[in-house]
Amino acid sequence: MIKLFFKIIASFLLLLGLLVAYIFIDFDDNSPPKKEQPTIVNDITQLNPIEVTSVVQPTSIKEIVEAIKSSSGPISIGGGRFSQGGQNAYPDSIHLDMRAFNKVLAFDPTKKQVTVQSGITWRDLQEVIDPENLSIKIMQTYANFTVGGSLSVNVHGRYIGEGPIIRSVESIKLIKANGEIVNASPTENSTLFYGAIGGYGGIAVIAEVTLNLVANVKVKRYTEKMSVQNYKAYFSDNIRHDQNVIFHNADIYPPNFTEIRSVSWLKTDDALTVEQRLIPKNKEYTWQPKVAEFVADSNFGKWMRQYIMEPLLYSFDAVQWRNYEASYDVYELEPSDRINQTYALREYFIPIQNFDNFAVKMTGIFKKHKANIINVSIRHALPDNDSLLAWARTEVFAFVVYYRQETNEKAKEQVKLWSQEIIDAVIEENGAYYLPYQLHASTPQFMKAYPRANEYFELKLQVDPDYRFRNKLWQQHYEANIEMHVDLTNE
Repeated sequence: MIKLFFKIIASFLLLLGLLVAYIFIDFDDNSPPKKEQPTIVNDITQLNPIEVTSVVQPTSIKEIVEAIKSSSGPISIGGGRFSQGGQNAYPDSIHLDMRAFNKVLAFDPTKKQVTVQSGITWRDLQEVIDPENLSIKIMQTYANFTVGGSLSVNVHGRYIGEGPIIRSVESIKLIKANGEIVNASPTENSTLFYGAIGGYGGIAVIAEVTLNLVANVKVKRYTEKMSVQNYKAYFSDNIRHDQNVIFHNADIYPPNFTEIRSVSWLKTDDALTVEQRLIPKNKEYTWQPKVAEFVADSNFGKWMRQYIMEPLLYSFDAVQWRNYEASYDVYELEPSDRINQTYALREYFIPIQNFDNFAVKMTGIFKKHKANIINVSIRHALPDNDSLLAWARTEVFAFVVYYRQETNEKAKEQVKLWSQEIIDAVIEENGAYYLPYQLHASTPQFMKAYPRANEYFELKLQVDPDYRFRNKLWQQHYEANIEMHVDLTNE
């Protein structure tokens, strides 16, 4: 019994000694310092992780100016992060994440104008203007994007009689690389206006935007299927000059690319088949991503889409509000992960008279490289004659290519190869390719597709002489084409 007592006492003292040692020994003395996790900015494809120095989330113009003036190195600017080639970030930059800069500053329903901070999403703006039965005049199909990001890439949508978003912008407020705040419009500081819109964050921070709005109306869907060769004449005869057409696109069916379905939404007084005024936010999508994956997986899936799924989908009438049709959520097609394969976009702008020539060339390239094309959507845009990086120098058809690729290096090289071949075909047809996507174009291709690029570079050198505003797009094309006033290699 006594031995047991001493064993208990000895065990207690041992435990007490270990506890004291735990409390007083500095375990960090001999351990390596903890490394901070890198700050990574990526895009929706997950193909372009970029390590930045820090991320600033401004909520006011004052905070943006402070971030610029209190630093001296590179600055990158990002919104919804839906560009797909590093257009929103730059290595070791201070990254301005604009998504918390999202207030509505002024709204005049009578004048049909609204002024917003540039980080607001279209979907959040729709909630403000819809009760007044007003709609955004021009935007892309999906409403998740930020207003500033949309201006930065000069988006377009499916709107007939319209074109790039710049045609709906009344004015903008910019913050320059020296922290100066300036207003810009077609009549005030117009060079800055036409440089910053469609300028991919290289000229200035787009801080505030005043937009012109239009009436919200009921729209009814009409579809028609035809051969690709008949589409140009069909569009000219039935769509182009019909002022009742609000939205229009036409989908070319892979893998043969010989058939096309026209989808138009016309103003109507018919009774609604969809009572909701906007698609609900944060909706869970179950079957849509699975259908997209099924279509991408095989030619059988593509056949099923063309001959079974879509004929059923379009077999009934659809009447809804314009705002409902403009409030799609990009995540309706988001896959469960993008680890081994991802979905991406390409877009090509072709003068309307060259539609048939380009369609043949594009099809040949896709088939040659066995590219996994899910859809090619045709849109229409009127010219933008003023912006320095205009993609619609004449009236154009836009070929919006949605495809799936694997994420390994071999697959990336394959995509780069067919992408460059198509850009050559675009240039042959006096067209342009869209800049928000993967940076596979060579600089000579960029200069040919954007003949006013040197004017843009001259403006950038003038307003950003120390090359503060950067991203991967300008790293690729600007640094190779301009004599900088700073030593880029020593920064």
